[in-house]
Amino acid sequence: MAKILIIDDDEDICYSLSRLVRHMNHEADCATTLQEGLEKVKSEDIDVLFLDIRMPDGNGLDILPQLQALPDAPEVIISTGYADADGAELAIKSGAWDYIEKTASIKAIRLALSRALQYRKEKKAAPLADVVMALQHENIIGDSPQIRSCLDMVAQAALSDINVLITGETGTGKELFAQAIHNNSARSKNSLVVVDCAALPDTLVESLLFGHLKGSFTGADKDRNGLIRQADGGTLFLDEVGELPLSLQKAFLRVLQEHRFRPIGSKSEIKSDFRLVAATNRNLESMVTEGTFRKDLLYRISAFTLNLPALKERPADIKALARFHSDRLCERTGIAPKGFSSDFFDVLAAYSWPGNIRELINTMDRTLTAARYEPTLFPKHLPPQIRIQAVRQSVAHPHQPAEEKPTDTNFKIFPPLQDFREAIYTQAEQQYLADLMDITDGNIKEAIRISGLSQSRLYTLLKKHNIKRHL
Repeated sequence: MAKILIIDDDEDICYSLSRLVRHMNHEADCATTLQEGLEKVKSEDIDVLFLDIRMPDGNGLDILPQLQALPDAPEVIISTGYADADGAELAIKSGAWDYIEKTASIKAIRLALSRALQYRKEKKAAPLADVVMALQHENIIGDSPQIRSCLDMVAQAALSDINVLITGETGTGKELFAQAIHNNSARSKNSLVVVDCAALPDTLVESLLFGHLKGSFTGADKDRNGLIRQADGGTLFLDEVGELPLSLQKAFLRVLQEHRFRPIGSKSEIKSDFRLVAATNRNLESMVTEGTFRKDLLYRISAFTLNLPALKERPADIKALARFHSDRLCERTGIAPKGFSSDFFDVLAAYSWPGNIRELINTMDRTLTAARYEPTLFPKHLPPQIRIQAVRQSVAHPHQPAEEKPTDTNFKIFPPLQDFREAIYTQAEQQYLADLMDITDGNIKEAIRISGLSQSRLYTLLKKHNIKRHL
């Protein structure tokens, strides 16, 4: 018997789904707010969660990252009366099992639930969890939900020979993840051959990839194996595959399909049993639309896609990354490990890191140079642009100015909610203190007893609101 939780503020929906779940011989429970639902998921063993989007205390999609971060996250089925394509895309990208409308048929809802439960049962029975625990991921630092999810996918990819496409911004560690996929695969005893497609010279690209025979062109003074041949039995990593010349993409597509190729100057083909891992920081789908990347090649290389998060999307890992690279750089340069002031990490967390981990490593290198003979790293040691961004954030006004409205309308310009709350609170506090002084006739001891405030706090508030004691 599985346990199903329904998070929905519509009592009729809760009742209907609960009946359906119990009719399928499973246990049902309901929560009418996101907060209540999160508490139940954290404290109980929930297998599948029906989650509404529009809830009294927020948007259901916003809690998906929290749900995915749980040690035994339930399968989530989004159930909404306000379906839209963007919401569906966000739900699936955030790990939801399915996205269905409340008007869907009973049969469709039963099918979604049955499939989610079947998937969960098989997932728990599979040995992947043991593979993840034993995963070799040298230099991949972090324990955020985003990185744990990526490592789960590395484990999945390592169990097969499927082609993998790693996407992500520059500096997010795509080569490290390619190395991890190779190191944890059955091909780990053979070579990982790295091809930087952005650095391939136009005149030698075919020779470098396919190899050549002696005398096949000017300068070919001896036979040379190409990179594809060198990857035989191992992994071929095409870094920045979006830079592969269009003229070569068709030839490489055939190599990928047949695992056979002809070196320049040769009359016969050579076989190479390689596994392909490719990486890019470009939008290959847009390049297909523009005609600069072949659609059929994209389909071939992206059988399994791993998208790496930007560093700003995983702020919880910044401290661990900074410590790791600081210790490594100290060891490399022969200086004692550094200590850190607490506000050092606050400044790092306030920075947006457009260059991602690569920029963080360079920053730590520069910081250690500035503090070479000092035992503790302070924000003062960081590059100015990082400190400036942190300072600007600390002094920025927390609220944007309200947008000006046309003067010929009857609409009022509403303040931000926090400003409104503070104004109401201040007004209520002032009225309370005035009434308190009235009913106690200015007797401070009696006012302290009734209000529960300390004497110093009461005097502070009276002074703040300019309320005088009665004489």
